Amino acid sequence: MTHLVQSDKISLEDLALIKKSKKNLDEVSFLMRALNSIGTPIDSGLELLPEKYQGKISSTIQKALQLSVKANLKTLDKEKQFTPSSNITYKVVTGLSGATGGFFGVAGFTADLLLSTKFMMRSIMDIARSQGEDIHDINTQLSCLQVFALGGNSDQDDELDTSYYATRAALHTTMNQTSAYIAENGTKKIIESLASQTAAPIAKLINQVAARFSVQVTEKFAAQAIPVIGAAAGASINILFITHFQKIATAHFTLRRLERKYSKDLIQQTYQQLEVQNTAIDQ
Repeated sequence: MTHLVQSDKISLEDLALIKKSKKNLDEVSFLMRALNSIGTPIDSGLELLPEKYQGKISSTIQKALQLSVKANLKTLDKEKQFTPSSNITYKVVTGLSGATGGFFGVAGFTADLLLSTKFMMRSIMDIARSQGEDIHDINTQLSCLQVFALGGNSDQDDELDTSYYATRAALHTTMNQTSAYIAENGTKKIIESLASQTAAPIAKLINQVAARFSVQVTEKFAAQAIPVIGAAAGASINILFITHFQKIATAHFTLRRLERKYSKDLIQQTYQQLEVQNTAIDQ
């Protein structure tokens, strides 16, 4: 018999937030599958990608994540915690980037990915701030980078456990090593060494995040590379893309806020009990 969640330890309001966060994390891959409705189905599109484009996507993802880290390891403007995030503003900016990328097709994809990833990172940090995180703290910034690895389940991830807490656990050691490395060496040295990949812990973290982020990016590329898409559809794809990661970020940092309020063990246990209950219901 499945045990019920201990709602006496967690308020009904917060329990509802856990359920909503879990729903968004579980169903987020469905949002990305909407790309299949644009032109050629994604699976077919991936099979048609030349090897040179596959390699280019991989290197561009690495560069995009490096640049987003470099930009956000620098000082940021002070902002109040718990004020609403500016999700719409970032959707507009990435939409404009997608419009440009869509207009130029494959040729515009690299510039679009670099720019859109930078602003997605900014949006993720804005969401973190709205949930009470100190965005000047390196651990918060690394947690923002972690969001790109929380892309939901995918047919491309058959060999990976992509459940929310499993992904966090998989990145936990590398994130701790990266945080310690930055604390010891300072952000200036990290920024200087990122491009040369000499900052071993953070390079390893970026590689791990990129391996998961690449699934969503490749699907995005396959859709945008279709000649008939054009600027308008390119903007729509980017808005869909950032909406996907905004939902993940909101769920992620909501759960982190509740972990600070109660404890990580209790929130994780509650989250996983909800998984068990849903499985029992489905059966």
